[in-house]
Amino acid sequence: MAHHHHAPGHDEHRHEQGQHGHEHEHLDWAELAPLLESQAEVFTPLYERALAWLAKEVTEPGLIVDAGSGPGVISGLFAETFPGARIVAVDGSEPLLQRARARAERLGAGDRFATLTGDMPGVLAELDYPADLLWASRSIHHLGDQGAALAACVERLAPGGTLAVMEGGLPPRFLPRDIGFGRPGLQARIDAVEADRFTRMREELSGSVAQVEDWPAMLTAAGLHHTRSRTFLLDLPAPVPERARAYVVESLTRTRDVLGEHLDPGDRATLDRLVDPDDPASAHHRPDVFVLAAHTVHSGVRPV
Repeated sequence: MAHHHHAPGHDEHRHEQGQHGHEHEHLDWAELAPLLESQAEVFTPLYERALAWLAKEVTEPGLIVDAGSGPGVISGLFAETFPGARIVAVDGSEPLLQRARARAERLGAGDRFATLTGDMPGVLAELDYPADLLWASRSIHHLGDQGAALAACVERLAPGGTLAVMEGGLPPRFLPRDIGFGRPGLQARIDAVEADRFTRMREELSGSVAQVEDWPAMLTAAGLHHTRSRTFLLDLPAPVPERARAYVVESLTRTRDVLGEHLDPGDRATLDRLVDPDDPASAHHRPDVFVLAAHTVHSGVRPV
């Protein structure tokens, strides 16, 4: 839900990996709601392309489940992409699901939109009907046993139903390699710290199981066939719209707050300048800020 660079994601919805708090299990997702929502809105062009790709294979689904929906930005896009479908947004945070319901109402889809509150993957057992499409955007990697989580998702699919997980891709880029101060290559060093933090987060999860992160192989092992993967690009070149600039500032601020202790003093000082609204060279004011990111979707079909 949160930036999942995890920089502020879920989590792209969830943070991508990068931005969850250190005490991952105790992260207050509701407190992150505005960030999760603004991030997902910035990423909407990417999500729309991913959903259009899914729509070529998944025709006229009756029930779509968004597992780990967060505040429901992607759930709303599903409602728009599949006007005949019922959508169920599933998340552990009721405050985020309240936002998802409000969004569905604004979109005129409230009558075919429902929510289910509880922890993945067990909460999926509470679904009344099997899903024709079950979508999990950066939510599986928050579960200790990812293979068991995928198997639980597959159990909730109708025969011929599709499971699609958004996992992997590339860390986002916001700035040139050399920004005119500090040591060039800041974002690559942040990526390395983020990768270590993500590994620690995984190791500390309850029931954590080491897993080769070969998502097509994991989908096959969970009982699916016709696996396929596609990566979708978000390319917002400079000069970016204000909303994208705000996302970059939020993301860098969260990186400083969450990962700053793991960076060297020079890089911390560079981040401090980049998020200082009074510094003309900050991300608030620079003309060269951009957003370039790539998210990968892996899907498979439950045999009939």
